[in-house]
Formats: sequence, structure tokens, C-alpha cells
Amino acid sequence: MTFPITRNRRLRRSAALRSMVREHTLQVEDFIYPIFVTHGEGVREEIPSMPGVYHLSLDQLKLEIQEVVELGIKSVLIFGVPAYKDAQGSSAYDDEEIVQQAIAAIKQWAPELVVIADTCLCQFTDHGHCGVVHVEEATGIAQIDNDQSLQLLVKTAVSQARAGADIIAPSNMMDGFVAAIRQGLDEAGFADIAIMSYSVKYASAFYGPFRDAAHSTPQFGDRKTYQMDPANSLEALREADSDVAEGADFLMVKPALAYLDIVRTLKEQFDLPLVAYNVSAEYSMVKAAAANGWINEQAVVLETLLGMKRAGASLIITYHAKDAAKWLKDSEG
Repeated sequence: MTFPITRNRRLRRSAALRSMVREHTLQVEDFIYPIFVTHGEGVREEIPSMPGVYHLSLDQLKLEIQEVVELGIKSVLIFGVPAYKDAQGSSAYDDEEIVQQAIAAIKQWAPELVVIADTCLCQFTDHGHCGVVHVEEATGIAQIDNDQSLQLLVKTAVSQARAGADIIAPSNMMDGFVAAIRQGLDEAGFADIAIMSYSVKYASAFYGPFRDAAHSTPQFGDRKTYQMDPANSLEALREADSDVAEGADFLMVKPALAYLDIVRTLKEQFDLPLVAYNVSAEYSMVKAAAANGWINEQAVVLETLLGMKRAGASLIITYHAKDAAKWLKDSEG
């Protein structure tokens, strides 16, 4: 028997000892902060299902970016609510639309901030799907046209890069989207723009508040034919392997909290930077519980984010980023 020679509690006796042997840490550089931009002036409209998260017009966005920079957050992820929607999602690749305007403005206000552009069509289509929809004449069933969708996604990525995006983050889950966007960016003169692929994106129930925020709820059907089945883990390896072969610079797992096993699996199998997306419902559940006094919000958020780092995430997309940055700063004295 090793007891009492081995006493694992020896290294837990004090805060200083625990700090010395701590295996994983959170730092503000780990966070990517998602922002929702919209048209108008003076718009700072709180999203009902996501307390503390807002639709922001460009004038309000400037104040938000100033706060982000002051907190030491290094990167933002931009989503947009466009002025118009159509079946092709043409506002996604309109150089004068709100996402492109926001990207250009941020790069002017804070050139050092890394601006990531979410690249999808769901926020911009009138049907809410992530690609072009065709209805089969024989059956009347609506199908997402994978290859035609790729053409529009490439146009979107190039438009976002032209606006000044540092990283393109395609979230559409069309087959071959990384290869198509990589080729499109290279041919347009943007060979240095990185791709942060939503490699492993599940058809999850945790996206509800985001769909309220982005006005992107599908008007019919669901996204289960292109997003992954939550029951599958080996499929995640196939998806990530495809993206690596096609030229992705980052891999992502979305959602994060219910899929930490997938985060760990990808960390063990691939050597690219790995991003975990702490999605909207994960955020909103914590906010709701904290508002009712059921939990210590700060402790729960920091423990959750640390768990994502421990599972293998290099970076975390989180709506908690500003709060977490403040808490970490306060803990440093």
C-alpha cells in the first residue's frame, strides 16, 4: 500500500501551492468575442434570450470595440442582420452590406484587432437555410444544393476578405467548403487570409438564442441533412480530416459544452489550433440561473471555460468574453 507515504492533498494545502502546480489556465487571449451588427443609428438592442448581448449599429459598435480592446480581447467574430434577404442570400456577398461595413470600420478603429467573419448564408436567405434551396418537382421536397451553395459562399468569403477580414470562418457545413473557399481566396489575391473552419458542427438544440439574434431560424424543415448527428463521434474525425486536407488553418467544434469529448478527440488527432464555440444556449442557461440566484455566475463561467481549455481548446468563442476578461483582470489584482 502507498498510503500514507503518498498524500495527494499535500499540493493542495494553500492557494500558492495550488497555483504552482496548476496544469491549465485561462487568459484573455484565449477568447473570441461574437458581435451582432445591424443597420441604423443609435441601435443598442438587447437580445431577449441572450441578456448582455446586443444588436449594434455601427456607431454603437465603435463603443463596443473600444471596450473590447481595453479589456485585452484580441479577436472578434462578426455576424450581421442585413437590410434585405432573398433566396440566394445575396446580401451576404454585397460589398456594401452591414457585415462588410462593420469589418472595414473595425479595422480602421482597431487595426491590431483580429477580425473573423462568419461565412454562411443562413442570416441572409429568406428561407433561413445555409445554402441554395431547390424543390424537387417529383416529390416537392426541398433540398440544399451543395455545389451551387459553394459558389455563393466563395463570393461571400472574398467580399469579406476584401472588406478587411483577417480570418474567414465558414460555418455552413457544405461538403468541400474549405477547398472551395481556399481556392477562391487565393485566386482573388487573398492567399494570406486564414480559414477557421466550423469543421465539426452538430445539429444541436443549443442554437436557439443565436437564431433569435441572427434572425436565422429555418422557415421550413431543419438542418439535419448538412449539420452532424449529435450521436456521432467518428464522423467528427472524417469531417475534420477533410478540412485539414482541403487547407483549413483552424478547426472548430460547435457546440462545446456537450461535446468536450469531441474537442479532446480532435486535439489528440490533429495539430492545428482548435477552437471551441461556447454557444448561445450554453450562455443563456448560465445567465438565467444566475439571474435567479441559483449559481455563482463568475465561478460557473470560469470553470466552464477552463474545462474547454482542459479538454484541448486553443481558443474559445464565447459571449462571456467581456465578463470573463474583467474577472481575470480583477483576479490579477
